[in-house]
Amino acid sequence: MKKLNVLQFICSTGFYGAERWVLALVNHLVSSQVRSDLVVTQEGESKELKIVQQFNVEGGQTFELPMAHKFDFSVVDKLVELIKKRNIDVIHTHGYKSDILGMWAARKANIKVVVTPHGFPAHIDFKLRCFIWFGCQSLRFADKVVPLSTQLMEDVRGFGVPKSKVSYIQNGVDLSEVEAQRSLPIKAELANNGVKRIGFVGQMIKRKNIEHVLDVFESLTKKYDNIELYLLGDGESRQGLEQYTKTLNSKEKIHFLGFRDDRLEWLQSFDLFVMTSLLEGIPRCVMETMAMGVPVAAYDIAGVDQLITHNETGLLADLNDKIALEQHWETLLFDAEFSEGIINKARDFVYKNYSAQRMANEYTEIFNSLVE
Repeated sequence: MKKLNVLQFICSTGFYGAERWVLALVNHLVSSQVRSDLVVTQEGESKELKIVQQFNVEGGQTFELPMAHKFDFSVVDKLVELIKKRNIDVIHTHGYKSDILGMWAARKANIKVVVTPHGFPAHIDFKLRCFIWFGCQSLRFADKVVPLSTQLMEDVRGFGVPKSKVSYIQNGVDLSEVEAQRSLPIKAELANNGVKRIGFVGQMIKRKNIEHVLDVFESLTKKYDNIELYLLGDGESRQGLEQYTKTLNSKEKIHFLGFRDDRLEWLQSFDLFVMTSLLEGIPRCVMETMAMGVPVAAYDIAGVDQLITHNETGLLADLNDKIALEQHWETLLFDAEFSEGIINKARDFVYKNYSAQRMANEYTEIFNSLVE
């Protein structure tokens, strides 16, 4: 069997779940079977993307394609040139923009294209919303569509993608970084010192619904003085969230830390991880949290429910039920025996079901089947 040349393509805006997922995949593809290259687009002011910095696989190279603006279709011909230069067999795309551009380039270069939907975000900007819709419709022309969750499988079918083109591979995550961090003691400067630390890690975008995190925390501080909230991440909603925080009585206990290279050290210091998303794939941050040994409370939405079984591997509240969610926060923070049981079951579940190596092996089978 010939060695495959696969090009991972993502229009990256930071270093979040999708970027970490790509790295987990390529790091577990067997180098004797697959050579992985990475291509990213470069929009606006030039900046070195973290995914490019961390992409380090045997035989693979990274490439950055400049775009004059977010709808610059001239990048398609640059992609085609790169595909031919690197003798690419399959292009693997991640995100509505890379799906459109990658699909177009694959057809021009006469190679196969695999699309992994990581989610279908809504957006208030009409032009961008139309572009996202077009990206979803383009899935019908992919050679294989491999959604990250069962809910995304249903979404994909709703876009009219033929059943024969859709495959489901259980999401996987590289937990080696988590394992390494978990084996270390918590740094003195991150010690809680008797204060319960509630945390969130992720993009600050509309679908994350972080305002509900702030509302629940505000309510809980009326009962408990020894709690603080730490929010790690950045995004278009951050400024508005910070302004909203200034109107809360608990504002002095809420900390916006921005994007952090030491996010796992902070995650290790949390007493509780919280999520109030409206829409998710299968969130990597929750997998990492469960593996780290931190309990999770979240809204019961598709994707999250594949990781958390209520009262088993975490606690779930109905979407927008902030009263129930607050009760779950209180239970996990102050019922140590119950919380410990949740932590142990959650860690076992993640390691048993979400191996990155198993995921990479299944993707290799798909790549090979398309080329054959």
